[in-house]
Amino acid sequence: MRGWLAEEGAKGASVAALSTVAVFGLAVWAVLRSENWDAVQSQFFNPENFAEAWPDVLQGFWLDLRMFAIAQIAILVFALLVAVVRSLRGPAFLPVRLLAVLYIDLFRGVPLILAILLFGFGVPALDLPGVPRSPLFWGVTTLVLSYSAYTAEVYRSGIDSVPESQRSSARSLGLTQWQSLRYAVLPQAVRNVVPALLNGLVSLQKDVALVSVLGVREAVREAQIYTSLTFNYTSYVAATVLFLLISVPAARFADWYSARDRARRSQMAA
Repeated sequence: MRGWLAEEGAKGASVAALSTVAVFGLAVWAVLRSENWDAVQSQFFNPENFAEAWPDVLQGFWLDLRMFAIAQIAILVFALLVAVVRSLRGPAFLPVRLLAVLYIDLFRGVPLILAILLFGFGVPALDLPGVPRSPLFWGVTTLVLSYSAYTAEVYRSGIDSVPESQRSSARSLGLTQWQSLRYAVLPQAVRNVVPALLNGLVSLQKDVALVSVLGVREAVREAQIYTSLTFNYTSYVAATVLFLLISVPAARFADWYSARDRARRSQMAA
């Protein structure tokens, strides 16, 4: 029986490998046979332009990574605070719960690119004393505010997934509502939503490039500047390569962790 299963598995793997090679081979063949391939190659895949644009695009990408790191830390903290506020019970907390709901609905309803434009150009135009006017500051701030609205709902789903008996047991021990959340509910809730948080991390790593609309000279903006000077689009390919070098491993890690988490839950259920 085991030998038969191993043989069937080998056949399945062979078929999958052959079909994958065939599909990609046909795609490459179709592209190379296109009459416009030479022009596209010159405009998008020119080695000389790639090498020339690479240093500036790479320098801009380091800024993307710094924005990503700062925004991700702030999002995880701020979104958890919003989720906790929304999860507080009792009539005394109704005003803050309504504020949390209003904030989440507002930023989930506004497209991220539009929010970046509104905050990045609108707030500095007010020229308020003591308020930063840096496009970089407001670009990162908008990323934090927008992603925190989604992440807060992820946290809240984790809080709701914790059995009510956990909260009741904590309260029966004399813990306050905040202490019950802090010691009984939140540790389990956060552990339950780590896979979803990792998916948000992958999305944020790409969306930091949207700050370029404010003129911030990150990777995409540097590629755009190079293209405007040379009328060649290879710099965009250079920026694409850099983002893929981060996003693909991050996505694979998120998938691996999700599979590991499912296996852990299955073992616990058994």
